[in-house]
Parts: sequence; structure tokens; C-alpha cells
Amino acid sequence: MTFFRCVSARPLTLLITPLFFTLTVPQAFADFISDSKASIDMRNFYFNRDFRQPTATQSKQEEWAQAFTLRYASGYTSGPVGVGLDMIGQLGIKLDSSPDRAGSGLLPRGRSAPRRAPDDFGRLGPTIKLRASNSQLKVGTLIPRLPTVLANDTRLIQQTYRGAHLNSSEIDGLTLDFGRLDRVSQRDSSNAEKMTITTGGAKGIVVGKSSDRFDFAGLTYQWQPRLATGLHYGRLEGLYEQKIINLVHTLPIAQGQVLKTDLRYAWAKNGTSSNVDNRALGGMFTYTLDSHAFTVTFQKMNGKTGYPYLGNGDPFLVNLVQISEFANRNERSMQARYEYDFTALGVPGLTFMTRYVKGDSIELGGGLPEGSEWERNTDLGYVIQSGPMKNVGIKLRNATVRSRNFGSDIDENRLIFNYTLALW
Repeated sequence: MTFFRCVSARPLTLLITPLFFTLTVPQAFADFISDSKASIDMRNFYFNRDFRQPTATQSKQEEWAQAFTLRYASGYTSGPVGVGLDMIGQLGIKLDSSPDRAGSGLLPRGRSAPRRAPDDFGRLGPTIKLRASNSQLKVGTLIPRLPTVLANDTRLIQQTYRGAHLNSSEIDGLTLDFGRLDRVSQRDSSNAEKMTITTGGAKGIVVGKSSDRFDFAGLTYQWQPRLATGLHYGRLEGLYEQKIINLVHTLPIAQGQVLKTDLRYAWAKNGTSSNVDNRALGGMFTYTLDSHAFTVTFQKMNGKTGYPYLGNGDPFLVNLVQISEFANRNERSMQARYEYDFTALGVPGLTFMTRYVKGDSIELGGGLPEGSEWERNTDLGYVIQSGPMKNVGIKLRNATVRSRNFGSDIDENRLIFNYTLALW
């Protein structure tokens, strides 16, 4: 009888096994496939920066390049823990450059003289993602957008990080973020490298090494639809740790009128291999009147150094503008900005922005007088609304920077074309 049962079970198992996979595997992966999305972002970027001060070692940075970015995001498999896969592939192609005009951040610079930019560069970054309830864990290539770590996307291809990031929204109104990063791929590089601190300008930051561990944690609570607060922590091992609190409030005043308040405070201290000591206070107030927006800001640095943030990333500062972030030692700065949407005049897709930022009281040390700087920006953008070039975005960006007792005097223009093609 035992022999009979064993012999009879084998063909039954052989019949059931393929049937089981036929019925269950496609069902398990149905949402993984049906909810997937893929697109190609195309960006054409011309960059021209003239250095106007007589002591400039390079008179000009001027490069032109084309980028293609493939983005793929799957859905999740069914079950209590869904599994998914994201992918980003970035390719940059040189259209015009030369060693005497390189360094714009669009293209890598060769390692040996004459340091000529390569004809192309790129990288591929996969990300595994897991979802359970309202929590999601991503492991692999990350593009974080948090106060303590903001990936930079202001050149040809996007800065990315490698690590793990857990985002959870299990409690209504509360969002939690935890993670660790160990490598960064800069916007003009194909390589993954250790992380460090941005030290340019007159920040007075001294760094002894790079680090392969950046830990972050944060919480954001939406008290009501118009009020949210956040508390965030970041630590670059051996270099600095930082805490950031922020508050965002939106106040409707009348029909078509809104006042938005954005307050930020950060404090940071050094690790064993740096001298970081900074406290930063900032506030942004934006009054919107129909198609007009008027913004004023204030920002103040205190401490022995300027504001620390991951190298070539974006700092969480209200006066981060096209070229400067006004984050030098003891710097005090204010901004006035105006924006207009031409939809009200019958030209949808056309936008205009202009702003002026002035910084002073910069402590230079060494017996030097205080430094100061100002920057003026103008942006004109248009997204084509119809025809064969529908959704092509065009942006012209102009900036002028002048400084006293430190830094560079700069005239800069950028011309950027963007288009996203949805594959499915």
C-alpha cells in the first residue's frame, strides 16, 4: 500500500506543480507588471560661466551636452510583503567642450593633462523595494529628497546615492524616514565614491577625510491640511552631525490670495575629522495673488563655520539659489523674489522669475575685513502646449554674482531643453 501511494503521488505531483506555477506566479506578479511605468527623460544643456575678477585662474567655463535618462518603476507583487524593482540609467553625451573651458559640472574632466572631457559617460542604478502596509523599504540606488540629504539635479544627469531608505506612514499624518548611505555618484561622474562635506566659499570648514556612512532619520507631522512640522537628523561618520527642524504653514487670505510661511532652524557639530560648528536660521514668506507670487526671505549663519552639507548636494536653505547658497561663516542674507504665470494673459506654459539676494557680515578670518556678496537671477521658462513638440520644456537661466574680499565675480547663462517620453 505504501509503494502504491508513492507511485501514484508522483504523476499527480508532476501534474499539479506546473499547474500551480501557471496559476499562482502570474497572479503574484500581475501588479508587478501591470503597475509598472517606464519613461525616457531627455535633457539638452548649454552652460556658460564667465569669471570677471582679474585674478581668475580660468576665464570661462563653457560646455554643451545631451543626456538621456531611462526611468523604470515596477509595481509590487501580491502578498503581505510586496516586492518591486526600480531602475535608473543615465547617459551623458558631449556636444562641445575643451580643457580650457571645462569644469561646468556637466561633464567629467579627464584625470591626466590636458584633462579633456570624455565623449560620453553614464551609469546604471537598480533599486529593490519592499512594501508592507503603508511602509516601503528601498535598497540600492536612491535619490533622497530630505532636509538632511538633497540629491542635486541642476546639471546634465542627476546625483544619486547608494544605500537603504525606509519610509513609513502607518499613523495618519505622520511620516517617518530612516536610512543609511555609503556611496555617492556625482552629477558629472560614472563612479561611486565616498562622501564628504562641501567646503567652498568662505565657510571655514576643514575636512580630514571622506566617509562611507551617512545615517539619517526624520519625522514629519501634518497637524492639519495647512500646517506641517518636521524634525530631521543626519550624521556623516567622523565629519559632522546635524539636526534640522522646520515648519510650513499656508494661510488663505481671500479669493486667489495665499500667504505661505516656511521656517527652518539647523544646528551641527563636528566629528573627529572636521571642525564643523554651525547654527542656521532661515525664514521664507511667499504671498500669492492670482498669477503673481512675491517672496521675501532671511537667513543667518552662526558659529565657527558655515553650513555643512553633503558634497555637491543641495543644502536645505531658503537662500539656495542658482550659484550661491549664502552659507558662509556668520553670513547674514536676505532675498526678494517675484514670479509670474502668464496663463492669466492667455499664454499657458510661460513663466517668469526674478530674484535678488544680498549677503554680508561674512567672517573671513586672518585679520581680513568682513566679506559680502550678492546674486541676481532671472529665469524664463516655456512648456510647449500643442503640436509635434508638445510638452518640450525650454528654460533660460541668467545669473550675476559679485563679491567683496572673497570669492568669484560671475556672469552665467544656462539654456536647457527638457522632454519626457512615456514608454508605457
